Amino acid sequence: MHNPVKAYCMGTSFIVVCFQIIKTGKPDTRPQRLDICTIKYVGKLDDKIVDEGEVAINIGDAEVIQGLDFVLPLMDLEEEAEVIVGPRFAFGSEGRQPDIPPDATLRYSVTLLSSEPEPPLETLTLHQRKEIGNRKKERGNYWYSRKNHTLAIQCYRRALEFLDDHGVLSSEENKDETEEEIHSLLEDRIKVYNNLAAAQMKIKAFDPALQSVDNVLRCQPNNVKALFRKGKVLAEKGEKTDEGISLLKKTLILDPDNVQAKNELNLLLAKQKKDTAQQRKLYKKMLGTNKPAEKRPSSPTRDVRRWGMVVGCVGAIFSMIVAYKWYKPV
Repeated sequence: MHNPVKAYCMGTSFIVVCFQIIKTGKPDTRPQRLDICTIKYVGKLDDKIVDEGEVAINIGDAEVIQGLDFVLPLMDLEEEAEVIVGPRFAFGSEGRQPDIPPDATLRYSVTLLSSEPEPPLETLTLHQRKEIGNRKKERGNYWYSRKNHTLAIQCYRRALEFLDDHGVLSSEENKDETEEEIHSLLEDRIKVYNNLAAAQMKIKAFDPALQSVDNVLRCQPNNVKALFRKGKVLAEKGEKTDEGISLLKKTLILDPDNVQAKNELNLLLAKQKKDTAQQRKLYKKMLGTNKPAEKRPSSPTRDVRRWGMVVGCVGAIFSMIVAYKWYKPV
């Protein structure tokens, strides 16, 4: 007889996550967040198997669909459960072509095979760090491709924890080999920072994105992706337009066919021109050079002088006519 159903329901008219124990496991052996768990799962759409595997994952690191991530902390070791996952925490509105259509609700059979705490970072070899870090980077790329940029950022940040040489000790015997491994590890770290910046820009987290690209440029001043992204971030923030233009120009020197950089540069140049025109207009206003000439009010003295000049001119003309009449030759 099945145990009572345990469910997580968010919403009113659809199942988000619901699971039922099929076989009980060892009591009091539930894993904790970030524990490394080996699970076996089979996912079905109606009666057709569409998703299956046996994998080792960190709980809470988005290395499987979210529905499974939610239920694993509630399972005991060797427990088997049936899990129904609604589209929101399965494959969403995109589905997974060709076998999982959009907005599909899936039914999973899951077994928790093993669980153990994540080992301290300093106990891992450089090769292990590189392998784990790149696995998490690839999972970040998966979520990025599905436009779930928040989960992508989570995966990239976890990848950075492993792609670091902090605490690595090298002996003189394999010093050259260790330095080569460290260099390779840090190359992968730079790639993750670039990806992290791209995801942060998608959710308009521009300040963290700026920090991410700066981490790249400190190591690789001519990294084309980082130069372009920093220029775009500065444009989005509306700050340091001149620096943004300089960065995009440098990007085009290194990569002349970069269409995105050309478009961003044109936008920034247009913005710079508009800002310059506005500044000139503001300066003129402050200095009063663009005010229309003021019309001075009329005064009685000025009017008397004006009419005196008119009368004088008329008198002179009259005198000339009289002189001509009386003194003309006969």
